[in-house]
Amino acid sequence: MSAAHPLAHKRWSALVLLCLGELMIVLDTTIVNVALPSIQADLRFSETALVWVVNAYMLTFGGLMLLGGRLGDLYGQRKLFVAGIVLFTLASLACGLAHGQGVLVAARAVQGVGGAVVSAVALSLIMNLFTEPADRAKAMGVYGFVCAGGGSLGVLLGGVLTSSLSWHWVFLVNLPVGVAICVASLALLPPDTPPAQRPRLDVAGALTVTLSLMLAVYAIVNGNAVGWTTLQTLGMLGGAVLLFLAFGTIESRVQAPLVPLGLFKLRNLSIANGIGVLWAAAMFASFFVSALYMQLVLNYSAMQVGLAFLPSNLLMAMFSLGLSAKMVMRWGIRVPLCLGLLLAAVGLALFARAPVNGEMWRDVIPGMLLLGLGAGMALNPLLLVAMDDVGPEQSGLASGVVNTAFMMGGALGLAVLASLADARTDTLRSTGASAAEALNGGYQLAFLLGAGCGLAAAVLGVGLRPKTIEAATATSAH
Repeated sequence: MSAAHPLAHKRWSALVLLCLGELMIVLDTTIVNVALPSIQADLRFSETALVWVVNAYMLTFGGLMLLGGRLGDLYGQRKLFVAGIVLFTLASLACGLAHGQGVLVAARAVQGVGGAVVSAVALSLIMNLFTEPADRAKAMGVYGFVCAGGGSLGVLLGGVLTSSLSWHWVFLVNLPVGVAICVASLALLPPDTPPAQRPRLDVAGALTVTLSLMLAVYAIVNGNAVGWTTLQTLGMLGGAVLLFLAFGTIESRVQAPLVPLGLFKLRNLSIANGIGVLWAAAMFASFFVSALYMQLVLNYSAMQVGLAFLPSNLLMAMFSLGLSAKMVMRWGIRVPLCLGLLLAAVGLALFARAPVNGEMWRDVIPGMLLLGLGAGMALNPLLLVAMDDVGPEQSGLASGVVNTAFMMGGALGLAVLASLADARTDTLRSTGASAAEALNGGYQLAFLLGAGCGLAAAVLGVGLRPKTIEAATATSAH
């Protein structure tokens, strides 16, 4: 029972704290995008160099999440969470005070390191704080909403800070929040219990898997710019595969592996990771492409685009913060997960038929409502079942694996679907279509492929074998 946990009476306050730390990390993935034009003008970035303000963060964030989760298991999750927040906060200060391109890019890379540790450890801390199924379902719903809805808040906050103050403040705003989180962590988070015999860190495994993930992230985020069939992209992807194979060989031979290979034999975790890759690919691409559709095809203002996303976020909040947990406790994991994924797929399919002369209430809002409904319904059970097969001693590692699957799926989905949309647009232009018709044709293809990813994720969810929540549901029904 969760009441037996150290500091159990403070666990809901601890949940708010952990979600606030995660929100700070999630916000930083989108808040910077709004400020990029101001950063480019102020620091005189070229178009090619400007992408590194985003890519430097993505590179370390995606590459170190798996290692960050495992370090939490080995050396203490509270200790790593606080260390990640401190590193992220100090890097935010360096970003905010930066007056040169090199300093800003380097500080963004350090931000990614701190963000990877915080994201990996926060989820495992929540799982260990909330052991009772009903409370765990509620807590994961709150966490899931922060992960899913925080990006939209980042776009809004970035616009407000950049227009009313300056781009520096999209980073400096993290300082008071980071300091408050560090202080509160010492009072609210349970102290780390050192293992009786701590295994040595698998340095070779850590190096190979981190380099593999970083190479893969770099190849993916630059694939559209340099070309997917170029020697650079294919060489980096090939190098990432070779390093990952080397990592697997190392893990099968060392006494204390960074990632025990038996972890990938866990049915729930493996299926949940597959669903996470497919769903993140669909959702990341859908939010990006729908914003472009509204701005470049329908000629909506930034405010109108923000308002169009509002119904989706409200529905997501309503389900994530309560209704989804009740559905899980009543019907188990599969029903809300598969139904949510199907609704999101239908929402994307509706966008795939949106015309050039689309209207807000007819062609935008219905798809947005289904996306918000599906995301709010599915994310909570997906996170629950992904962590259901592991004990507390491996929760950080499992969290790192899950977060890495989401991050890699989102980056790959966005890059591939955007590339295919661009190719479709170029083809339509060559056949004489107008600029708006060509753009819309490309976006429709991206939405259709995203719907296919959502449908495939729903089908994959049928194969889950939930245990903890299903057993608790069956018990409460008798």
